[in-house]
Amino acid sequence: MRRLFSPAAAVALFSLFLLTQSASVARAQAYAGKPKLVVIMVIDQFRGDYLERYRAELKGRGFRLLLDEGAWFPDCYYNYANTKTAPGHATIGTGAYTDGHGIDSNDWWDASRGYAHKVSSVEDERYRLVDLPNGSRDTTGASPRNLRASTLGDELRLATEGRSRVFGVSLKDRAAILPPGQAANGAFWLDDASGHFTTSTYYMEHLPAWARSFNASDRLAKAAKEAGADSDAPFSAKIELRSAANQYELEFAEALISGEKLGQDATTDLLTVSLSANDVVGHKYGPDSEQAHQMVLGLDRDLDGFFGWLDGTIGLKNVWIALSADHGVAPVPATAAALGMNAATVDLRALGKNLNDALNAKFSPGKTVNYLLPGADLPYLTLDRRVFEAAGIDEKTAENAASAALPEVVAKMAPAAASPSLHRLPATPAVAASYTRLQLESDGVPQTEFGRMLAHSYTYHGNWYVMLVLDGYQMQDQHGPGTTHFSPWSYDRHVPLAFYGAPFQAGTYRGRVEPVDLAATFASLLGINQPSASVGRVLTQSLKSDITIINH
Repeated sequence: MRRLFSPAAAVALFSLFLLTQSASVARAQAYAGKPKLVVIMVIDQFRGDYLERYRAELKGRGFRLLLDEGAWFPDCYYNYANTKTAPGHATIGTGAYTDGHGIDSNDWWDASRGYAHKVSSVEDERYRLVDLPNGSRDTTGASPRNLRASTLGDELRLATEGRSRVFGVSLKDRAAILPPGQAANGAFWLDDASGHFTTSTYYMEHLPAWARSFNASDRLAKAAKEAGADSDAPFSAKIELRSAANQYELEFAEALISGEKLGQDATTDLLTVSLSANDVVGHKYGPDSEQAHQMVLGLDRDLDGFFGWLDGTIGLKNVWIALSADHGVAPVPATAAALGMNAATVDLRALGKNLNDALNAKFSPGKTVNYLLPGADLPYLTLDRRVFEAAGIDEKTAENAASAALPEVVAKMAPAAASPSLHRLPATPAVAASYTRLQLESDGVPQTEFGRMLAHSYTYHGNWYVMLVLDGYQMQDQHGPGTTHFSPWSYDRHVPLAFYGAPFQAGTYRGRVEPVDLAATFASLLGINQPSASVGRVLTQSLKSDITIINH
């Protein structure tokens, strides 16, 4: 019988097999503390085209650390329609969309918690805020109670039996709490009235000594001075419109890393940092403004300093970094309209009144019944199910009536002012699509890419609602010259995605990817389970050829 291999060759092949298996085990790096620290940077309202637009002006190793030395994906788009802060941060942490993690907006009416007021995405009255200065108005706590899926940080904590440490930092509570997840050791955010960082008793009874020391330091005064702000004004009014806010937050992140000794354990630690100031500027001035431009350049300088600090403290060779954003933003409607786009704004209060009038005409002629819950915020219009049920009207009938009335209601809204520089009629607000909760729940949306985005935006908080999508470049009135985000259109879904660290081959990788791929890629490289509802892909095209991919 002919031998396929000689004895020597067989021994060599067996040795190679053992080496391959050893390499696979070695790539389960979280358990061996390689890297020492994972840092996920999320910039609030940072559209994906910014880094291409201003690339020539970027200096040092801020954004350029990721663009030039890391793996840069310029074509990253969310694949859902409710592009807001809380859903975006939940998506980055969980690698899932709203239909997986359950966060569909920044706040909502929760039928299980009553109708006294809308609840925020992280509000939790079972806990309280800690160590607030005297005079703080609201001490209601916060937690990830509404998050229905695990995060990358949760899976890291589970895999290492709690030895890995996970934290989140932001100026906003939801942006600090949602990305690190339920098992996080801590999350810290800003008390706007005092400008101090706080947390909730969900995590700890009191701030750690290093955080108390930071709050008692002169850092806040320095940030206010840099911003040229009134020292008596709330933080959001005096500092958040300046790059000083980002610098202040990054200094807190440095204090956290030092105080908690992150990157010094036998297993990998993780920190999420969400930079909120860009969102404030973008809403007020728009993405094409000089103010937004200067915020990008200011953040570039701040990241250069932060990454340099990481290099000197832990060593960048021991750190993996990812960069993304929670959502993009639309151009200011007036700016887009002046160029001939069909851009317009809709007075949301008037829309709600007109829709309510239409529902009264159908179900209660001659009466004025409030069929809508107050505080509408697109893309959702929430019906008061209690009123309908009292009148014997079922959910399908109520939602179908509201959805059917919306095109005519919106069409009657006041048109935008015509551009003085163009001989064209003014833009008219229009409905691109509207779908009921029952349609979203039962796949009653088109089996297209657009339909999938709508389906990914679905969750249920016990109320009836209609999802309204206005035409592109149209939005609810901002009661000023600014802009917003909330839609399935590309400008709201386009965000940066970049990685830096030992496993990544430096380069620009074009082709559609999604923010959900961030958690999937890091989980695979760390050798841990992907988050429980993860739908992301491992971005193998950006990995060095000797990297062994581990999928659990």
